[in-house]
Amino acid sequence: MFGLFSKSRRKAHPQAPPGSRAYAIGDVHGRLDLMLDLLRQIEQDNESRGPAKTYLIFLGDLVDRGPDSRGVVEHLIAHPPRFHRTVFLKGNHEEFFLSVLNREDSNVQRWLTYGGLECAESYGVSQGWFLNASQGELVDRLIEQVPREHVRFLADMADTFRFGDYLFVHAGIRPGVELDKQVSGDLRWIREGFLDDPSDHGVVVVHGHTIVDAPEERPNRIGLDTGAYKTGLLTAIGLEGSERWFLHARADAG
Repeated sequence: MFGLFSKSRRKAHPQAPPGSRAYAIGDVHGRLDLMLDLLRQIEQDNESRGPAKTYLIFLGDLVDRGPDSRGVVEHLIAHPPRFHRTVFLKGNHEEFFLSVLNREDSNVQRWLTYGGLECAESYGVSQGWFLNASQGELVDRLIEQVPREHVRFLADMADTFRFGDYLFVHAGIRPGVELDKQVSGDLRWIREGFLDDPSDHGVVVVHGHTIVDAPEERPNRIGLDTGAYKTGLLTAIGLEGSERWFLHARADAG
């Protein structure tokens, strides 16, 4: 296993661990169609490159905003990708969804306007039903409709994954804070203070969370959220040795 925390400074040519390959997928947000397309591409690309310990990392925000959050979670539980290891990172949308399901956040309406409405509808709770229900009734209905297996899957997600000179997170890290002292709030939510920071973090941070038109490569970070739920473009990165490449699923590709 590769150590999570390193005090070494970033290398000029970041390296993946020898004999290993990794793919990371940006924010899916309920786009089951794009995810299935991208997974097929990853499987084909992986087979074409020869033997390696292959890791697949989902960068978080599988749910909310797009049309089929339930389908995304259900597929990944029932048909887990067959690689050496698959890692699911928790995004701010998983955090928010779980806080509602666990009755930790009473502001259900805020979640609904933040992308939760589409998620709720995918679990069979219609928008018309929401209009005439109290906050408590909304939560009760959601808890009834969301399988416990889905809740466990979302709750068990990790915050980070280290792969050689790369660190995978959902949103980013707090510059100047040691990697082993980062807090989940920053790892899942940060934008200001991270995106424009040129600091050498000792790793290249691979993240989603902030929508970009195309993969954003900077010396200290790589942004992969291409806004699948509204642009119809879902992006993945591949890493092996000092090489990196990108794969894309597009809604209009067919």
